[in-house]
Amino acid sequence: MQSMDDLKRIKIFFDEGRKFDPRNIKLLMGITGLYFIYNDEIRIQYPFHKSRLIYIGMSEKKMNSIGKRLQGHLEGKSGNRGIVSYGKVNSLSFTYINFEMLKGTWSLRIEDLESYFILDFVKRYGVYPICNNKSGYDILQSELDNNLIIDWKYFEL
Repeated sequence: MQSMDDLKRIKIFFDEGRKFDPRNIKLLMGITGLYFIYNDEIRIQYPFHKSRLIYIGMSEKKMNSIGKRLQGHLEGKSGNRGIVSYGKVNSLSFTYINFEMLKGTWSLRIEDLESYFILDFVKRYGVYPICNNKSGYDILQSELDNNLIIDWKYFEL
């Protein structure tokens, strides 16, 4: 079993966010990966820190791409009332991680990557993002071949 010192340390930074609107969403049709929806105006008081992040989502197939998933959230077809409600009273934005860009450093499935991000969020903030209806599942440390260091401060500004 590898020690944490032997693992590759990879820092994950987030691209500049885009307004949560159809024009920006359209650009992501056919792209798979993770997406992050956040509030432009307020920071949520989570148990350990405040954050603007309200949702971590995933697209594992090009047919159900990041663009398609975001469109479902924007139109209310995803069934996530929290995102729709926040969008009615606050300005929302999103950023994303293209899974193709991580394939060289992440050997597990995209579902495992989403769980890694959600569980890392829980570790930093004390609870799941406020609009995530499901929790990530635990990834055994022995399965990981790298150590992602996520720049959660991006959502704290």
